[in-house]
Amino acid sequence: MRRARRRAAVDLTVRLGPVVLANPVVAASGTFGHGDEVARVCDPRGLGAVTAKSVAPYPWPGNPPLRVTGAPGGGMLNSVGLPGPGVERWIADDLPALVARGARVIASIWGRSVEDYAACARALEAAAGRVVAVEVNLSCPNVEDRSDVFAHSADATRAAVRAVVEAVGDALPVFAKLSPNVTDVVVIARAARDAGATGLTLVNTVMGLAVDADARAPVLGAGGGGLSGAPIKPIALRAVWEVSRALPGVPIIGTGGVTCGRDAAEMMLAGASAVGVGTATFAEPRATLRIVEELRAWCASHGVSRVADLTGAMR
Repeated sequence: MRRARRRAAVDLTVRLGPVVLANPVVAASGTFGHGDEVARVCDPRGLGAVTAKSVAPYPWPGNPPLRVTGAPGGGMLNSVGLPGPGVERWIADDLPALVARGARVIASIWGRSVEDYAACARALEAAAGRVVAVEVNLSCPNVEDRSDVFAHSADATRAAVRAVVEAVGDALPVFAKLSPNVTDVVVIARAARDAGATGLTLVNTVMGLAVDADARAPVLGAGGGGLSGAPIKPIALRAVWEVSRALPGVPIIGTGGVTCGRDAAEMMLAGASAVGVGTATFAEPRATLRIVEELRAWCASHGVSRVADLTGAMR
């Protein structure tokens, strides 16, 4: 009875623009699979939402192996390269299984051109009612030089986001996923907001390199990769803090280095409305569910009755 009263005492509901989530923990894109791969062992009904792995308008094989390696400080370096079946096959083959398990699904899309993004967004009409939002992945560093076009250019970001917003109309809110590998993330965030994005996902991975000294070669098959996990938490917190202060009222899914409930609270205090959890899932497939409960316990022990009150509440 005592445990039941404590659980009921904390309202974990959060709002991302028009989207209401039962709690603020969102499985980050690329870490929960295309369909129900992880959902088979981690009940998605206990999460705020699940962001599916990014898909393009066409099938894509991704990068050559080795694709993933460890990094100092509990981090991970990856150069997976966004392999996927293409958006139409994802909708037909993968999305139904994830929805059947009770997930609130955020679709994630990528492309090499503005038209690629628009084509993906138009295809999502077939998923109406089965996804709650679309995330525009403008920031993966692992697909040739595409990140140089969208992640680093306010104009390109504006064009891609506008194309998606126009394609989906009022059917789906649009979140732009941005890179930390820029001089000023606020400039890019403002461009996405001005193009009609409902909100932002901050941040994607940080560019890095692992070297095999014996082989005198990069460890990863594609050369460089994206660093994620605990080592990038300060970078993510800084990006969330700066953007939330510059663009008050814009919902942010704060992502990067969240491994426990206290990390989630910190991300929300910095300005996030919800919290993405990614790399932690690779070591612990149920990490997202644990973090929900740890955040609930942290709020209860700190006299926080509504988790949404944490957003931007740093003194």
